[in-house]
Amino acid sequence: MLSEFKKYLSESLELPDQEIQPILSSAIPRKLRRNELLLQAGDVCRHKVFIVSGILRTYSISANGNEHIVQFSSEKEWTLDIESYDLETPATVNIAAVEPTDAILWKKNDFNALLASLPLLKKYSKQLISRKIYENRQRLLTAISATPEEKYDDFIRNNPHLIARLPLHMIAAYLGISLKTLTRIRHAQLYR
Repeated sequence: MLSEFKKYLSESLELPDQEIQPILSSAIPRKLRRNELLLQAGDVCRHKVFIVSGILRTYSISANGNEHIVQFSSEKEWTLDIESYDLETPATVNIAAVEPTDAILWKKNDFNALLASLPLLKKYSKQLISRKIYENRQRLLTAISATPEEKYDDFIRNNPHLIARLPLHMIAAYLGISLKTLTRIRHAQLYR
């Protein structure tokens, strides 16, 4: 697991080995089973998470029991509940494995020390945050202004690697539409 992450760091950040070693030494490998919680709503998010393999979903459960998926994170992506992590407040979302997942975690203090001592990692972290802000803005605009068909088309365009790996009810929960509507859209696409 750590060797795959080392390769990712070498290729993505072009970090030299002497800068990769401190990142690896504070890493905590974690294997998650399908549906296993990494973070439960009400707990404080204390780790940054990198996904080596598998998929994590970030979601909340409404008062009526409906699941609302905020985000899917898959291979070579980072995830956390940013508000809980930054403010050290109880999380309002759950993070769970959609399928068996290998992840690497860093405690907040350890990761902050790495950011302070490794300028390239700090720069990369800021770029990731900026990209995530942009993606979230685009997702919000799509959610409030697009038709269900447009939402699904957007999801397919932006997440082709996830389509075959996610159950339809999770895609529907992510798009904010019913499973029945998603099934109708997919059926109609077969005849386009």
